[in-house]
Amino acid sequence: MSLSHDPLSLSQTPRAAADARRWVARICRELGREDLVECAQVGTAELVANAILHGVAPISVRVRGTATHPRIEVLDGSSEAPVPASSAVDSDDFLATFGRGLSMVAMSAVAWGASMEDDGKVVWFEPASGVGDHEAATPVFDSHAEPDVESRSDQAVAVSLLGLDVPLATALGRQYADLRRELRLLAVAHQDAYPLAANLSAMFASYERQLPREVQFAVKRARRAGKATIDLDVTVEPEAAPILTTMLEMFDLADAFCKAERLLSIQRTPEQRAFHVWYLSEYTRQIDGQQPVSFRKSGPGQALGNQQVS
Repeated sequence: MSLSHDPLSLSQTPRAAADARRWVARICRELGREDLVECAQVGTAELVANAILHGVAPISVRVRGTATHPRIEVLDGSSEAPVPASSAVDSDDFLATFGRGLSMVAMSAVAWGASMEDDGKVVWFEPASGVGDHEAATPVFDSHAEPDVESRSDQAVAVSLLGLDVPLATALGRQYADLRRELRLLAVAHQDAYPLAANLSAMFASYERQLPREVQFAVKRARRAGKATIDLDVTVEPEAAPILTTMLEMFDLADAFCKAERLLSIQRTPEQRAFHVWYLSEYTRQIDGQQPVSFRKSGPGQALGNQQVS
């Protein structure tokens, strides 16, 4: 069963780390995971201390995942990536010095990492059953910093995205980021239990390469400007069409897994799915030579591409 605890809001004071330690310890015990309490407390205290010293309010901690694989996440308002230590911690003197920082997180976790967004970051770890009794986990970082616009080939097709809904695009982007993080965590930390996770993660990475990255940053700028909809002109390679068509089916399958709690993200809402189908179908339709259709004009209940939205 996936976890649904409300996050714990933290003050930017020294007592925040102690509050967070007690909170995660209580949740671990409620889950019947006494074996994880020590590592959960150590990693949480270090991440909260980092957020207080180097992050920006608001700061909170939450527990997600399952009783089998609980994941602790510390959120703050800074988009600056955490910086792991450059050298390994001496295991013989591991607990002798206070303030080991992210090295202690790594040695308290079977997996850890961070996702940087334009409005803050999430630093997460999955606690181990013993501090320092395993190989320190290598972090998995996802950065959404705005890159240069990627160049396209001479065969690239111009695509017009008309009436792109900014709030729906923003919400869908967050849902997708959660889904990708789940797949990456499974691929990194639980390859034996979830052998398909690595293949699925690679498939999603291929999918991301097909889409113009400038869309997500145009959406962010529009959101900051308070715009409800925007029109965008982008380009996409013709070979993207079969990949995007396959991913339409994959996202429906992911929704079914999320609903059944076989994946731990929240499934798309009907509105998000309608927007997603329109968005991907516009690429495949226009690659096929068809004229653009505005999202506002397409509406729920109409056929978009090869998918029926209801």
